[in-house]
Amino acid sequence: MTLLGVKESTKDIDFMVPNPPEHEHLIKVLQQLGYEQETASGWKRKEEIFRFDLFVGKKIHTTELLESPLKEGNHTLLTQYSRLYIGILNEYDLIASKLFRGTGVDFEDCLMLVRSNRSIDIGRLKRHYDEMVSYDISAQRIGPHIDRFIELLREEELL
Repeated sequence: MTLLGVKESTKDIDFMVPNPPEHEHLIKVLQQLGYEQETASGWKRKEEIFRFDLFVGKKIHTTELLESPLKEGNHTLLTQYSRLYIGILNEYDLIASKLFRGTGVDFEDCLMLVRSNRSIDIGRLKRHYDEMVSYDISAQRIGPHIDRFIELLREEELL
C-alpha cells in the first residue's frame, strides 16, 4: 500500500518470492546483511523497527493466490535492479489477500485502495475472491468478508 502511494507508512512490507531457490538465496543474503528471523516469515535487524516478511511461492500469509504473481497482469513493476525485480500485486489479489485476514485495519486498507483506484471492478473482485475462498479450508469463516466489504463500499458511497 505504501509502495502504491495509498498509505503514508507501514511497519512491514510483504514480499512474495515465487521461485523457492531464489527465496533461499534471498534469506542467505539477508542473514549476511545482519537480518535475523523474528517471526515465521519476518526478518529484521535488531537496531531497526522495520521488518520484511518473505513468503515463498504464490502464498502471502495463509492466502494462496490463484496464479503466480509473475504471470503477466498479476503485478506491476515498481523497480528492477540487476538481480532484483520488485513488483506490486494487482489490486484484486492485494484486496483479496487482505480480506482473507479480515481485520479492521485490512478492511480499511481495502477501502483506501478502492478510493485511490476507482477503476476496480467490484464484480470482478467478488468473483476473484469467491474463487480463492473456494480452495481455502476456512471458506465458511472467511467467505462473508467480501460481502461485508461490499457493504462498507456502499456505506461510503464508493459503489
